Amino acid sequence: MPTANPSSSKSVTAKRGARRRPQAEPGRAMPLRPIVEWLADLGTTDHWVVSCYLKLEPRDRSRGKYLIKLKNRSKERLAWLESRGVGRQIRETVARDLERIRTYLEHPGNVRTGQGIALFACEPLELFEAVPLPRVFRSRLSIDRSPLIRELAALDDEFGLVLCAMYDRTSGRFFQVTAFGIEELPSLAAGDATRAGRFHGGPSASGRGRGHAAAGEHNYHQRIREQKQRHYANVAQRLFDASREHSIRGIVLAGMGADAGAVMPHLHPYLAKQVLGATKLNPKTASPAEVMEAVLAVRRDSEREWETEHVRALYEGLGTGWAVNGLEPALRALAHGQVRTLLVDPTVEQVGFRCTQTGRLSAGPDGCRGEGDAEPVADVVDEAIEEALRQGCHVEVVEDSKVRTQVDGLAALLRFKKR
Repeated sequence: MPTANPSSSKSVTAKRGARRRPQAEPGRAMPLRPIVEWLADLGTTDHWVVSCYLKLEPRDRSRGKYLIKLKNRSKERLAWLESRGVGRQIRETVARDLERIRTYLEHPGNVRTGQGIALFACEPLELFEAVPLPRVFRSRLSIDRSPLIRELAALDDEFGLVLCAMYDRTSGRFFQVTAFGIEELPSLAAGDATRAGRFHGGPSASGRGRGHAAAGEHNYHQRIREQKQRHYANVAQRLFDASREHSIRGIVLAGMGADAGAVMPHLHPYLAKQVLGATKLNPKTASPAEVMEAVLAVRRDSEREWETEHVRALYEGLGTGWAVNGLEPALRALAHGQVRTLLVDPTVEQVGFRCTQTGRLSAGPDGCRGEGDAEPVADVVDEAIEEALRQGCHVEVVEDSKVRTQVDGLAALLRFKKR
């Protein structure tokens, strides 16, 4: 699914003596990992690099809200650069990069697919890269000496592999969905399933004739039901076989009307626990793009349930010492490597600090006493997300407005208690 922007200019790394920008095979999307490795090759540069992650879910697309968010954050980041004493000429260069990103996003054809996008721009390095994504943690805009790629690097593991089975009573189609895109697997036919019309009884008007007709119609419909159930069992078996070949993160069932969840009773108990939900799709006509969109929607709904579970675990953990709540406690837990799951309120943005000697993040300058100077960072929540991903923590952005009231900016479920 992720594709590099075809309008990207010359290879950045060719100037710096590193490897050239990876190229996609003809007719195929660029895999994400080569892009990540290529961007990582930039390292820390002498120039300011703009990194932009934007959510493109339906509510973000409504009335161009994602463009409004970008415009507001661009003004804030330029003001932040000025407050740090960055010269006018450099700020103007960064402003042109931000304008290039805005112009790219204004074109509808550039944001057709996925529920997120990552963009990287740096005019002095001749860098402009756009990567459509199935999801992003939250909309973020960073201006730093190197591109923020932790989220890209973690996306494959965070998203995992989701299987989708789409079926009716006579056929089944299967897809595997990853952060890289969607691939259709071999389909399944129901074999000799009856496709005849309604049962027609014989012409006899006698009671006995009507009795034989009723029995024949009953047997006919019973045979149809048995064939349907055998077909659904075969769909379930195909899912089981696919799950043995790959480690999966979830399953989505799809069909028409009430049949969308008809395979559920036939699934192995292990697989039944992996079902993220069911959705309505026509297996005869649905395109891979429609399947991808439906899977992302089901996954998004299931994530709301995961958020509730994590916040419940936070409430329980606060009383036992296995969780912390608040910016400063969560940042300290990150610094000590204690965090198992970082919970983030996506509405919170706050200027923070990084201690120059230890690299620890702090919500206030006083938090760096004895650890060097307190170097300002534009948004300490964004920096916390990057740090959590660097440590291999799970990041959960709590989108539900009712549930996230329990998260004081940042919170964390811990993997061990500090003595």
